[in-house]
Amino acid sequence: MVIEGHSGGYGYLPFRSKGSGAVCFWRPCALYPLPCTVIMHEMSIAQSLIEILREEMEKHGAKTLRTAHLRIGQLSAIVPEALSFCFQVVTDGTEMEGAKLVMDIIPLQGYCPACQKEFEIKEYHFVCPFCGTTKIETI
Repeated sequence: MVIEGHSGGYGYLPFRSKGSGAVCFWRPCALYPLPCTVIMHEMSIAQSLIEILREEMEKHGAKTLRTAHLRIGQLSAIVPEALSFCFQVVTDGTEMEGAKLVMDIIPLQGYCPACQKEFEIKEYHFVCPFCGTTKIETI
């Protein structure tokens, strides 16, 4: 059975085998143009996230999940749209079905020891915007 509800997502289209809740294989889909490795990366992250959320729900006696907030570093190599799609696939048919995944992208910050200033590193330009040195630290 093909999982419906394309959200302009990425990668490959997952299938579920009959009678099984597990995503069992992938096939190319024109709606998901990224390579399989992109989706597979986000799928493993979504599965790990679900395990953590289940543990936290048990710990706090929660029965349902409405929203999960996730902070993602700019250089984490996570494609937010792909992770959102995988989260939806993994939660489908579970007590977490319908939960929203809210992601905040944390910008990369730099510190310049030469002029002792902090700044946001934009477009992977690892140069201090104040004094021009390339000897900066990421924070």
